[in-house]
Amino acid sequence: MNLSKISSPFIKKFPGDFSGNTQQRQTPGVLFCTVKPVEFEHPKLIAFNEKLSEEIGLGNFEETDLGFLAGKNLPENIETYATAYAGHQFGNWAGQLGDGRAIYLGEISNVLNKKTELQYKGAGATPYSRTADGRAVLRSSVREYLMSEAIHYLGIKTTRALSLVKTGENVVRDEMYDGNPQYEKGAVIIRTAESFLRFGHFELISARKELDTLKELADFTIENYFPEIDKNKPEKYAEWFQNISEKTADLIVDWFRVGFVHGVMNTDNMSILGLTIDYGPFSFLDEYDLNFTPNTTDLPGRRYAFGNQGKMAQWNLWQLANALFPLINDEKILQEILNNFSEYFWKKHDKMLANKFGLDEILDSDLEFFTQWQSIMQDLKIDYTLFFNKLELITESSDAKFFEATFYEELSKNSRDNFNQFLKVYRERLTKNKISREESQQLMAKNNPKFILRNYLLYECISELNQDKTELFKKLRKALEQPYEEIYPEFSIKRPAKYEGIVGCSSLSCSS
Repeated sequence: MNLSKISSPFIKKFPGDFSGNTQQRQTPGVLFCTVKPVEFEHPKLIAFNEKLSEEIGLGNFEETDLGFLAGKNLPENIETYATAYAGHQFGNWAGQLGDGRAIYLGEISNVLNKKTELQYKGAGATPYSRTADGRAVLRSSVREYLMSEAIHYLGIKTTRALSLVKTGENVVRDEMYDGNPQYEKGAVIIRTAESFLRFGHFELISARKELDTLKELADFTIENYFPEIDKNKPEKYAEWFQNISEKTADLIVDWFRVGFVHGVMNTDNMSILGLTIDYGPFSFLDEYDLNFTPNTTDLPGRRYAFGNQGKMAQWNLWQLANALFPLINDEKILQEILNNFSEYFWKKHDKMLANKFGLDEILDSDLEFFTQWQSIMQDLKIDYTLFFNKLELITESSDAKFFEATFYEELSKNSRDNFNQFLKVYRERLTKNKISREESQQLMAKNNPKFILRNYLLYECISELNQDKTELFKKLRKALEQPYEEIYPEFSIKRPAKYEGIVGCSSLSCSS
């Protein structure tokens, strides 16, 4: 790989702590601290993303690059560091947080001059590790590597994964925070993004009233990542916030489209660019449930449940608005942008649902239709992904029996009648389309994945990798690259009953 192209312009522009001291502490007045990754002595490569490496300008992987993937023998041009940010966690102000397990390698530009940041995750402690060790376990690293790539190939904005390496170390983790710590295999990944800047970066320096730095970071962000905004306009900060609001809404609508539940939408986990970041206790929906949260820490309140994600995005934007107020200094404009979020979000959401149903436009009666559909899905415990795959193929004679494989519970006669009545309403609605049935099916095929990376598949994959078996991992990598095709029919099934209630399948913690 061409590592000489990596540079660190961020640390040359902003105030930082260059001591290299990893002692956990508050770091007022600086945006980052330099820190060295752990040099793992016995790394073993599990996966390297050749396509991504070529795309971002790193080039081909060679055996001599393995050390770099594990934090060893870095060239002199690479200056590694961790950044400081704050956040609201589960609705409460948490103060300084920062990159506790992430260490920046810097950025690289490809032949098109597109910039990409690179970051280790799990490569050791930083000043922001908050008494933790900065390591990551194989379990969480596999989940992030595969899911970030799955989200990318579904056509959703996200960070991506460049490499996955076993460290050769064992790490102690209490997976469910129940007083039963266990040794687990350690791992480190390198992940990439156009930028890892979060809402929390701006929250921290605004809370500290470091307003000159706040302005410098906002100007840097606009200039580098929002070229559509005229940096000389006096209202540029308000326009920038409007842009962030729309990017955030677009992202959440895409999550709804494929049934993705992030699980921990704290403001420190919200990307300023509208990317899916920080893959922790996430899950795709199996059975449709607006109240589903995969995060045990989110119980019983279910703040970040599937159906709440739009509302929580708006709440997080309110916190960002408070942080940016010293720059925008116009309460009326901020309130207007935030109040308009709901209208923008639901308009995009309803258009998304129309596409999933193969409808070419939204009629006034469709809102009632969508509500009826939600009730049917929720009440009858129907698999979200498989339902739409089946719906695409229905004929005039298809009834509840055709959808048998999508139900998680056996239907009563009354439930079957209700479901069949819904199918009748849907067929009648299709007759109002101005496009052909074939065009409608093509629209559905583009918006409804055939493959989603279900938690039980990740659970099985991690179990095999812990035994040094890689067959399922390789199959999942292949399947996730073509999610709108059925590469492996054995993956196109609902969650097997044996995995209900199993930790790592139905419920997860933030432990990693």
